[in-house]
Amino acid sequence: MVDTHKLALSLKHLRAGVLRSRKSRIIAASSVFLTLFAFGAAGVAPIAPDASDLPVRSVQENLALPTLAEQVARLGASEQSFNSEEKIRPGDSLATLLNRLGVNDEAAATYIKTDAKARSMMQLRPGRRVQATVTSGGQLLALSTTMTDGRDNPVRSLVVSRAGEGFRTEEKAAAIEKRVEMRTAEIRSSLFAATDSAQIPDAVALQLVDMFATNIDFASDLRRGDRFSVVYETWWQGGDYVRAGRVLAAEFQNGSATYQSVWFDEPGSRQGGGYYGFDGKSLKKAFLKSPLEFSRVSSGFSMRMHPISGMWKQHKGVDFAAPTGTPIRAAGDGVIDFAGSQGGYGNVVVIKHWSNYTTAYAHMSRFAPSIRRGAKVSQGEVIGYVGSTGWSTGPHLHYEFRIANQPRDPMSVDVPNAQPLAGAELQRFRAMTSEMSHRLALLAPQDKSIKLAAR
Repeated sequence: MVDTHKLALSLKHLRAGVLRSRKSRIIAASSVFLTLFAFGAAGVAPIAPDASDLPVRSVQENLALPTLAEQVARLGASEQSFNSEEKIRPGDSLATLLNRLGVNDEAAATYIKTDAKARSMMQLRPGRRVQATVTSGGQLLALSTTMTDGRDNPVRSLVVSRAGEGFRTEEKAAAIEKRVEMRTAEIRSSLFAATDSAQIPDAVALQLVDMFATNIDFASDLRRGDRFSVVYETWWQGGDYVRAGRVLAAEFQNGSATYQSVWFDEPGSRQGGGYYGFDGKSLKKAFLKSPLEFSRVSSGFSMRMHPISGMWKQHKGVDFAAPTGTPIRAAGDGVIDFAGSQGGYGNVVVIKHWSNYTTAYAHMSRFAPSIRRGAKVSQGEVIGYVGSTGWSTGPHLHYEFRIANQPRDPMSVDVPNAQPLAGAELQRFRAMTSEMSHRLALLAPQDKSIKLAAR
């Protein structure tokens, strides 16, 4: 009998041998093919010539170079100019500033001193930057600086430049950049010490006082540990600080009380807007204490002997003594209800305000040009000028404050705040204040000073 087990093993070994033999033949054939291919490639590749066998040709050419004297002459023919910049220092005079700028030009100095616009350039305010362009001999080609006359006035560039044998001065709007800065500080001794420590401009500190003066007496109410945060505009030119702008929002923690204020643009108002609490209530008082900017009370709201009739009677207003022609301001926003002559009042204007408030201004010498019945006026707008018309013994303003047509003493009445926002204006206000609320929230950490800038 055939041993099936041995037969199976023999077949297995035979198959393995066949496979090994086939694999060896395939590898051998592949090696021969690749070898032949390599020789074939070598046989058809061109042989590059040796670099040393390439032809070489020398080229020689004479170049005409200018002499040193010729080069100096050419430089002299084209006038060189030099630019410099200096900051005005305390105690600087025009001569010292021009000397530091490399200006040696008596004609230019004389022009700057005598020309009205050029002279205003050299107000020599410390910190102001002045740029000059001069020739190699110090002759002035151009002198420029940036000017600003306050928070609401545009920043402008003033340039004095050479024009033929003389000079000219040009004034134009400066290309400036507005930024929004945010800072916070803690009161250690005084408000201004805190603002100085936090590098907050004095103009911003003064605005803070105005904003919160109806709630905080900054002379006596401040306590060590009080904190404030403020968001305000700044203006820059070429990376240099020019001035501070308007305070956009602020928060003041005075003891246990916290006061907030935000600026809201009102295109229809004379001031362009006003400050409000985050609830939409105006922080501005509805009425001025005095319709005259500078005056004194010559007769109060009381019983008195009438200077003309000689009889004792109630004086229903307050008299402010002032020279003839002194501007009279509207005490609050409203509409002209009467403008004309009215017996003992002489020339008088009556303004109807919101709710049931009215004010009267008597003995005017004349009215402002736009004042007529039905005209709208804003708080602080000039409506007329002090005079002595009607029953008057001398130039003064007779001012009356009425509630429901009943006279009240304007010096002691509890003056309300201006009318709060409502309707569509309130909705616009809320959309705007959400950003300012977020900015003030960013300043909440109890750091000594935080500053973030957004362009």
